[in-house]
This record gives sequence, C-alpha cells and structure tokens, in this order.
Amino acid sequence: MLPKLSGSPRFAVTAALAALVLAACGGEAAQAERTVAVTTGAIEQTVSALGKLEPRTYVDVGAQVSGQLDKVEVEIGDAVVKDQLLAEIDARVTLSRVQANEARVNSLVAQRREQAAQLELATRQHARNVALFERKLISADVSETSEAALASAKARLGSLDAQISEARSTVEGDKSTLGYSKVLAPMAGTVVSLTAVEGQTLNATQVSPIIMRIADLEHMTVVAQVAEADVGRLAPGMKAYFNTLGAPERRWETIVRQVQPTPTTLNDVVLFNVLLDVDNPDRALLPGMTAQVFFPQDRAQDVPLVPLAALEPAGRPGAFRARVRTERGEESRDVVVGTRSRAMAQVVSGLKPGERVILPQGAENQQWGGPRSPLGAGGNRRGGR
Repeated sequence: MLPKLSGSPRFAVTAALAALVLAACGGEAAQAERTVAVTTGAIEQTVSALGKLEPRTYVDVGAQVSGQLDKVEVEIGDAVVKDQLLAEIDARVTLSRVQANEARVNSLVAQRREQAAQLELATRQHARNVALFERKLISADVSETSEAALASAKARLGSLDAQISEARSTVEGDKSTLGYSKVLAPMAGTVVSLTAVEGQTLNATQVSPIIMRIADLEHMTVVAQVAEADVGRLAPGMKAYFNTLGAPERRWETIVRQVQPTPTTLNDVVLFNVLLDVDNPDRALLPGMTAQVFFPQDRAQDVPLVPLAALEPAGRPGAFRARVRTERGEESRDVVVGTRSRAMAQVVSGLKPGERVILPQGAENQQWGGPRSPLGAGGNRRGGR
C-alpha cells in the first residue's frame, strides 16, 4: 500500500516511490551485512599470552664501601666493557684506617726486632749458665732462672709475630675496601638504569646500595603470563613467536626455555610465567616492551573457513549450528569444525566454500572472537589478546 499523499500530487507520488525504493535497498543492504561467506585458506590454532621483555643477563652494581658518591662516570644508555670505571666513592675514612693500621704494623715490626735482640741475649746467657752449672760454679737456681727468661723471650717473640700477622691482614682488608671506592663494571653491557646521583651518601654497612644496572641487550627474554587453562599445553623446546606493540608487522621466532612452576594471581586469575629467549643484535627489542606471544598448537592449509561469530554451540564438542542463506531461502545446518583460531574455524562438514552464513543478531557489531563467540581452544583468555 502506498503511503498517504499530500501537497502536489506529482511531487507526492515521486517522493513516495523514492521512499519505497530506498527502504527496499536499505533492507537488502542490512541483509547483506548480516551474512558472511565461507572461504578457503589456512588456519592456525594457538595459545596466546601477553609478556614483557627483559634482558636475559643483567647485574645490579652496588656500593661495597660507605661514603659520598663523588663521581658517576656513565649515563643511561652508555655501553661499557668489563672492569671499566663506573663511579668513585669518597673513601677518606677508609684511607685513614689503612694508614693507621699500617702504622701499627710498623710499630709491631720494631717491637719484634727489639724482642728478637732480647731473645738472642737470653739464649747466650742461658748457654753460659748451663756451662757454669756443669762446672759447679753457679747454683741450679741461676741456671733455671736463665732458662725461664729464654722461654719467656721466645713466647714474647711469637706473640709479636701473631700480632703482626693480624695487623697486616687488617691492612689488606682495608686496602681491598679502599679499592671498592672505585666501582668497576662486572660485565660488558649497557647501562639501563641509574639509582644514585653524585653527592648522595651511600651506607653499605648492612645492605649494599644499588648505584646502577648493567644489562646485555643483545640477548633478551620474554616473560609471558599464560593462563592456567593453557599452561598444560606448553613445554620447554616448543616453538613460539611474538610481535611487539611498536612493530606488529615484525615476527620474532623463538622457543620455550622454561615453564616456571610457581604461579602468580592477578584479579583472581592464575597465571604462569613462561620464559622465551631471543637474540637482539639490532637492539630493536628494549626492556619493558610488551610482547604478544603465540604458541602454535595446530595448523591446517587450504581448508574451508567460517567466522566463529556465525556459529552457535550445538551441545557437544566440535558441533555447532549455522543458519545458511540459499537460493531457496534460509536453512539451519549442523556444522562440525576442526582447528580453531581466535576468530575463525575450520569447517569439517556442513558448509562449503562460497556459501553465505547468517550472523546472529548483534554479531555484526562484535569483534570476531569476542565474548559471545564459542571460542574454545585458542580463544580470548586472560593473559592473551
């Protein structure tokens, strides 16, 4: 039925016909938007996770001597070699202790020389007294007294030797501590952080304060957090790949080094850390970068594919229902799927390439692989994207 006309009859008829044509075209467009075609291609089922990049090897360089940080020789981003001077600490207190203990050593050495002379004298006196006693020229008391004096002189000399050894050991320790006032690089790498500044007082009495961190940026590790539902599918040596937010088009290939057994809990979700190592010769990967990690589980080539958003669960594993638009109209079919990704599924039976499947109401406004999709394995889980 035509809509009620008003105004000029010719204008009214033209407007009404135009409205009907637009309504018809709009209905067809809306219908087209709600269908998707079954295609042919490759599909890969993966476990996905988010991770953070960090250097595989790094060292926190601390102060082993207390004092004021006089000078820092490097800045963040500087490349350093092993044993390069990084910083200097004011060690005047330690230096004065070294000088005092050296003076004590010298004093003890002088006392030893004196005591050695006393020992020599006591040795000669006792030898003479022994000879005189044998000739009955002195009493036994005199001989025994000289013997005791000799033993005492030997004991005092031994005590001085022990004190000298102790004092020299103290000096060596103080000199080693004094050497720590020059902070040297324990490894070659890049300075990635500075936590102390010139003029800061460092107290190394109980805990060694950290001055900076040096890291090897040519060998990185991805720490991926994998949901407990997926971690059982992973094992050391398994292939994986990842990309970063800054370079989503670039793919880094790697393998799983370790699945750590101790989980962390984030918002009541249990996550396990999975470690993956990767070489980084061009320094494109930096500490703290976010990585999207994929662990391939299954792959199929040249197979029929359908969006998961177009399928409804049919009550048993791998079985779904789909509404298909045909030349005769709409029909409902059982569909069996195989390998599934986050958005697509391999059609094992029920659909053919080229057929159009009707998206359920509202699915066209959702991202395929979103909350309503029957994702199953390889879907969108916490810890993945």
